[in-house]
This record gives sequence, C-alpha cells and structure tokens, in this order.
Amino acid sequence: MYSGGMSTTERLIEATRELLWDRGYVGTSPKAIQQRAGAGQGSMYHHFSGKPALARAAIARTTEELRATAEATLGGTDTGTGSSSAYDRIAAYLLREREVLRGCPVGRLTMDPDVMAEETLRAPVDETLDWLRDRLAGIVQEGLERGEFAAGLDPAEIASTVVATVQGGYVLARASGSPAAFDAGVRGLLALLAPGRAVPNSPHSSDG
Repeated sequence: MYSGGMSTTERLIEATRELLWDRGYVGTSPKAIQQRAGAGQGSMYHHFSGKPALARAAIARTTEELRATAEATLGGTDTGTGSSSAYDRIAAYLLREREVLRGCPVGRLTMDPDVMAEETLRAPVDETLDWLRDRLAGIVQEGLERGEFAAGLDPAEIASTVVATVQGGYVLARASGSPAAFDAGVRGLLALLAPGRAVPNSPHSSDG
C-alpha cells in the first residue's frame, strides 16, 4: 500500500491516520495498524509505546496537513485565480477539491468520543480548528477594510460560519451519497458573502 521508500515509522503513522479516518479510535486496533503498515508487532512497539502514542503522532500529522492545505489557499498561493483578494482566498478554500464523501479527517476526530475524552489527542484538534477560525477571521477583516464585504460583518462570526459550512457540508454529502449537498452549501455561503458576484465552479460539480 505504501511506497518502498517509506520508513517503518512513517508507514505506521500513515496507517494509523487512515484507520482513524475510516474507523475511529476504537476501530483502529494495533493488529489493523500492523496489517495496513506491513509491520510486525515487535517493529510497531519498537517505534511506539502503543496505540495511544501512535494515535497522537497520527493526529498531529493530520492536523499539520490540514493547516498546510488550508494555508495554500488562504495565503493566496494556490487560489488559481491570479488574485489575492479576501473573497478569492475564501472561495478557493471553500471550493478546493476534497474527498467529500469520505468526510474531513479532522472533523471525524471531533465526533470520536475516545479522542475527545483524551486531552493529548484532543489538543491538536482544538488548536487546529482555533487556528483555522482565526486565519479566516483575519482574511474577512482584510476584506472589510478593502470594501469587499458589506460593512458590519463580524469577522469571527463569518469565520465560524465558513468552518461550520464545510463541516456540515461533509455530513450532508455523506448522508445523501453525493457531493452536491456540500457544493450547495459552500456556493450559498459565497453568494451571501458577495451578492451579485459570480461564484466559481466547484471541482466536485461533475461527481456522482
């Protein structure tokens, strides 16, 4: 499943990330991790003290990846529009290609009671969502100062709405079996942010 160049440690972390995303903490057994990573029990416990330590490393990697992916669009380096306006950066974040029907790997963690009950597992999730809201609020503030958005919008509230729309969109898409529900939510939010402005097409518009 993984490239031959990956170390055992990397294979174990990646296997745990995938399993947490698909099965949750309880369903991510040491045996399942070993099988997916192609590593023996002795090898696993040589690198990690056990499942909790592996889960911490996997969750840290997942949250780091979410930040990097979000920053690529919110920072204006991957908007695909040639523009660094606040609206375009938010639109690029909302409309970027995602595995919509699989759900958000970080959002999945927030619904896992075993992860949320353990401080060391929950902390990187909380910190990442706080970072995302703060980053979005800063961009909305920039847009307000440039006159891109209607005066009176609350940056913190809009940031929370963006995050809630994305996470809620995953739920609706999974429930319906189609990314159309996700796309409708994010396109609706963009239309409200900038009335009269054409909303870019979603990369999921031709999906099932």
